[in-house]
Amino acid sequence: MSESSTSNRSESRPSGGATGEQSGGRNEPARRGPGGGPAGSRGRTTIADGVVQKIAGMAARDVVGVHAMGGGMARTFGAVRDRVPGGGQSSSSVTRGVKAEVGEVQTALDLEIVIDYGVSISDVARSVRENVVSAVERMTGLEVVEVNIAVSDVKLPDEEDDDEDDQDRPRLQ
Repeated sequence: MSESSTSNRSESRPSGGATGEQSGGRNEPARRGPGGGPAGSRGRTTIADGVVQKIAGMAARDVVGVHAMGGGMARTFGAVRDRVPGGGQSSSSVTRGVKAEVGEVQTALDLEIVIDYGVSISDVARSVRENVVSAVERMTGLEVVEVNIAVSDVKLPDEEDDDEDDQDRPRLQ
């Protein structure tokens, strides 16, 4: 392990001696495992960008007014890829239109969405942000510092649907 990766984690490690947490006006010793430190703080958990992208993609799609994720070309290529056997149907369609930058304790997200005609774009964007932040923070423990939303298209009622599998999905209101 390099020196730089250990220095970033040093402040979370307990220092020597019997440390305790303040609880109800008295010091109680922290629970320690056989190795000397609290069992919950031994080791490191990393979360891949793709994991956060899947969570955010699912949360965004659950909002009423979001017709699809991704721009026109991404959706076209994704629809073709989804129809090819072994083309990665489940994971590529979930992360389509979502980019995540994941750090040790924070994440930032960029979403590209297509909105249904007739809905308030600002209301849908606010609902998407709320749902994505809630889902990502609850499931990963990461702090979501920003969710940038780009509305790339509006789905008109008489247009053909690129994503037939999205029509029967339940959505949040």
